[in-house]
Amino acid sequence: MRKMLFNLMFLFVLLWNSQVIAGGIASPEDCLECHDDVISAEDFSASVHGTNGCVACHIELTDLDAHMEGELMPDPVNCARCHNQEFKEYYDSVHHFDHPNISLNCTSCHADIHELTAWKGDKQRANETCATCHSTAFDEYHTSIHAKAVAAGNMDGAACIDCHGLHSIASVEDMDLHERSSLRTEPCMTCHADEEMMHRNGVFPVAVETYLESYHGKNFHLGYPEKVAGCADCHTAHEVLPGDDPASSLNSEKLVVACAKCHENASEQFVKFYPHGDMTDRENYPILYFTYIAMSSLLIATFGVFWFHSLLWMFRGFIENSEKKKALAAGAQIHRIENPHKIYRRFTKVHIFMHFLVVTSFLLLALTGLPLKFSDQAWARVLMDFYGGSANAGLLHRYGTVITAVYFGMALFKIAKFLFYKLQYPAEFFQRLFGPDSLCPNLRDIDDVTAMVRWFLFLGPRPTFERWTYWEKFDFFAVLWGMFAIGGSGFMLWFPEFFGAALPGWVFNVATIIHSDEALLATGFIFTVHFFNTHGRPEKFPMDFVVFNGELPKEEFIEERGDQWKRYEEQGLLEQFEVKKPSGALYDFVVKGFAFTAVLIGVALTLLMIYAFTFGGHHF
Repeated sequence: MRKMLFNLMFLFVLLWNSQVIAGGIASPEDCLECHDDVISAEDFSASVHGTNGCVACHIELTDLDAHMEGELMPDPVNCARCHNQEFKEYYDSVHHFDHPNISLNCTSCHADIHELTAWKGDKQRANETCATCHSTAFDEYHTSIHAKAVAAGNMDGAACIDCHGLHSIASVEDMDLHERSSLRTEPCMTCHADEEMMHRNGVFPVAVETYLESYHGKNFHLGYPEKVAGCADCHTAHEVLPGDDPASSLNSEKLVVACAKCHENASEQFVKFYPHGDMTDRENYPILYFTYIAMSSLLIATFGVFWFHSLLWMFRGFIENSEKKKALAAGAQIHRIENPHKIYRRFTKVHIFMHFLVVTSFLLLALTGLPLKFSDQAWARVLMDFYGGSANAGLLHRYGTVITAVYFGMALFKIAKFLFYKLQYPAEFFQRLFGPDSLCPNLRDIDDVTAMVRWFLFLGPRPTFERWTYWEKFDFFAVLWGMFAIGGSGFMLWFPEFFGAALPGWVFNVATIIHSDEALLATGFIFTVHFFNTHGRPEKFPMDFVVFNGELPKEEFIEERGDQWKRYEEQGLLEQFEVKKPSGALYDFVVKGFAFTAVLIGVALTLLMIYAFTFGGHHF
């Protein structure tokens, strides 16, 4: 049955191509008897349409006699009958004949329809076709490295169709800003992301990778290309030339002009920025390479030491809690403290207010900065869209910076007051600097670390501390260091033209690495190590509320900061730190809600960062 149907279909096609029509049998030879002045039989038979009969396209000619008498004439050929996919693309393109300003059809480009041969990917033929109408753009393009490569027979070179498409060509004039900005980068990435092709042609192979690591590229990745420079903004759309060509938009003599299109006050120093600086390339970018190595080493060392410290503490804390429960269940009295729930003040209202500023600014900076750091992640785009775009996120980030500057100024003022207020003797300064009420590291910290490690390893009792523990001092100096590392680099990136007037542009590459990695270190440390030290350790979980209300129960005071308690007791200071009126229920409800929200946000961001490093291919 199948064989019979196939034979019938073959016979139908044979009859059709032989043009068996009502008026008699008309073969292509019959048609050429009249049309040999228009169509060459030899050229037509060698064309891509040579296996078709004439009426395969001129389907209206169903009566040869009527056609010979002039009563039946063909309509315009409908190419869509065979080339339906190409026609669908063309129909929605700027070249469609129904476009109000353009009147093009298939034969406008495929004019030699009876002699048309397979183009076999020859981009030069496509370029020549486009040039017939787009002479102005082609005049720019034909001098470019792309056009020269195509003309030389290198089909890796970019032709008109590589950027604008073959049939589905959109109107640049009808595009909105977002679409037009995307067009200035997306087509370039198609080829330049192909490292094999780039190596084959001796072209810089990591142009796309380094662009996407830049502020410009991250915004593009997040879906906001209109906010930043794209490939064509610097390299131009058509006249792409090597940088050493005097006519190139990126020639050293023209760089200031090129950058000034966006950065109005660009200078000779400013343009020394590395737009495609590769921090893993030691040979060509040694400054960036060693900055990257230094920051990566700092990240690995800090996380390695403190995560291990936290794991040891977690394990030992669970063991100790379990031992206490067993002892209490057996009726043992571990220790007896009179009025164990009496409240003492650990932090003043100014301390609490400053901590609120720290939490608010840090979350604001993390929530708006991490999407930029991990711009290739879907969750980063969701967050950025939630803010209403990268411009809004940048504004919120700067608000966080201002809040940070406020509490940092307050901290410097309090440090100066603590060290110098009513200072009577020079020796008193050193007593204050290295005394028990100071956050400055001292020799006691060595003993505390040693005692804590011994406790971790079941080699000694859990130590008690003075007013400040060694991990709290580290937290303080980490913030202090971060102010200069993150803050200094951040201000440089915030005001590049100001700093670029005096500093070489490559300092912005260095600042980007430092700002990005130091911010990663800060967020990772705060959301893991600091959260564990303050809220997550077994004896505190799920929250240590002291930093939000400043109040510390007597039992906790003696157990954890026994040396401070003894000192206050000997100096007769305990009474002045006693809290007569603890914080109210409404205050605790509101502030605890804020605190738990902050912790949950931190945990969520930590999980997103872990996901990015685990499944997103990110590395330090």
